[in-house]
Amino acid sequence: MKQTSLHSVHIAAGARMVEFGGWSMPVQYGPILEEAQRVRTTGGLFDLGHMGRFRFTGPDAVALIDRVATCFCGKIPIDSIRYGLLCREDGNPIDDVLVYRGADDVFMVVNAGNRDADMAWIRQHADGLDVTIEDQTDELAMLAVQGPKAAEVLQRVTEDLDLSTVGYYKSGFGTLCGLANTRFSRTGYTGEDGFEIYFPNAEGERVWNAIAEAGAADGITPIGLGARDTLRLEAGMPLYGHEIDAEHNPIEAGLNFGVSFHEDKGDWIGRTALAAVKENPQRKLVGLTTDGKRAPRQGYALMNGETQVGTICSGAVSPTLNTNIGTAYLPLDLAEVGRTFDMDIRGKRQACTVVELPFYSRKR
Repeated sequence: MKQTSLHSVHIAAGARMVEFGGWSMPVQYGPILEEAQRVRTTGGLFDLGHMGRFRFTGPDAVALIDRVATCFCGKIPIDSIRYGLLCREDGNPIDDVLVYRGADDVFMVVNAGNRDADMAWIRQHADGLDVTIEDQTDELAMLAVQGPKAAEVLQRVTEDLDLSTVGYYKSGFGTLCGLANTRFSRTGYTGEDGFEIYFPNAEGERVWNAIAEAGAADGITPIGLGARDTLRLEAGMPLYGHEIDAEHNPIEAGLNFGVSFHEDKGDWIGRTALAAVKENPQRKLVGLTTDGKRAPRQGYALMNGETQVGTICSGAVSPTLNTNIGTAYLPLDLAEVGRTFDMDIRGKRQACTVVELPFYSRKR
């Protein structure tokens, strides 16, 4: 398995390590629900070194992204970020991505397990374009600080950039722990305010420790992937392999905001198929809550009487809402809020109710 530059730090902190996307990653340092609550109330520090980082430069960098991604890169303002997907011709995604538009480049963050497939797909469709494609995953560390205290704590180790001027889904460059030209972004996959930072991999341990020390008095601690999954689910954010995959398209997943049919974007891979889905969707991703003892888990059947009408995509105990939550696709005529179904848990039934997504949205 691959290891991030912080692997020894996680081991020393007593983290429980698991394989995720081909990487050895910390799933938890302590109780997962307590870690999730900490991010909601104060903040947490995340190692995201497993995520893929690509950089595109050259005259046709934007044109390439507009060929392979669903978002409209050509319309992204400089220093802004957009969510998008890399789709096949059938409209189903290879991955979901974040696209950063810079003055001199385009930067893309992709999911860990899809990195190689994404890079191969992009290179395959770069024929005839004047663009340089770099996989910077192994040279750049990626950390995130998320939670109500994130900006305040990160500013203590940041110079040359006032983080309050970096808006949501915006990016900028500053000096982090003495490292000039560090890339900062303000997106977040937890539903909370927070930043992602990109800097040389060799500096990972030093920067991690400096941020941890800067935030210790405010209760900022390392957070594992288990809490991260719970937090993103509460916030209604998709996870590749769960809400979206090779069988589930972004339109029916409610990700229309990441799909541009603007005529100026021109043709792109999957456009025709997704336009047809937009005109005639067959199902909808919904939220579910259940007061029963068992939390929804991926793969549980969703039953309407004796008929299976769906399958759980993701599920967890929600520490923020103090209930069990999950997601599933339902036929459009069954997807109305308030409708009840049964989860089948190895032959036992537990009632659940359709609710609006997201489950949680922070006060801004």
